[in-house]
Amino acid sequence: MSAFDAIPTQDPPLLDADALEQRLRDIGAKRYHNLHPFHEMLHNGQMNKGQVQAWALNRYYYQSSIPIKDAVVLSRFRDRQTRIAWRHRIEDHDGNTDSEGGIERWLQLTTGLGLDPAYVESTQGILPATRFAVDAYVDFVGRRSPLEAIASSLTELFAPSIHEQRIAGMLEHYDFINPGVMTYFQRRLEQAPRDANFALDYVRTHATTPAAREAVCQALIFKTNVLWVQLDALYHAYVSGFPPPGAFRPERL
Repeated sequence: MSAFDAIPTQDPPLLDADALEQRLRDIGAKRYHNLHPFHEMLHNGQMNKGQVQAWALNRYYYQSSIPIKDAVVLSRFRDRQTRIAWRHRIEDHDGNTDSEGGIERWLQLTTGLGLDPAYVESTQGILPATRFAVDAYVDFVGRRSPLEAIASSLTELFAPSIHEQRIAGMLEHYDFINPGVMTYFQRRLEQAPRDANFALDYVRTHATTPAAREAVCQALIFKTNVLWVQLDALYHAYVSGFPPPGAFRPERL
């Protein structure tokens, strides 16, 4: 068990798919990272440009690792139909020869914030906790069951609300943000519900025992921990003011 693994709970057994879905939604309501103080500050205009830069820089490592994670998930399945249903996620982030993907859109954000794209892509300035958390997520989907690998993506159930808050809040409060650099979030308003519905249908169908349903819930808890700990590290480094050696240091800290 890794440091990010969830501790089994004493909740009642999950006897059917409806009970599973209700538990998953409860987990999101209590554990999703929209509740973190760092996000509240970010969305309410309480950060300076350097702090927003630090967030976008560190989040790039997560965004750029998502297609790697999804390629690992894809490799877990002998079932062709599941691979077909999953593989568009890689293109959503990587793009292809004639269209941009989420990673390019994220680089539009970091460039719009004044960060050098080469520096962002190098990931040299990210926090150690960012790297450890994201790498733990990629490792998780490779070593746990395929069911748990898909279940860990279910934070997408809750993503549209945070994207809506982010678009509205950042455009309202920061004069250095313009709509052109927010296209990543606007696109995910369409993509995340589609992906979440597939994953939810998958776990409802394939988690057929109380133990399997509990494993699905623990996978989601693990993923919420991955997201939460990244914000803990950002808060400590750029709100409390203790960036570790080698990490990005904005002009105003």
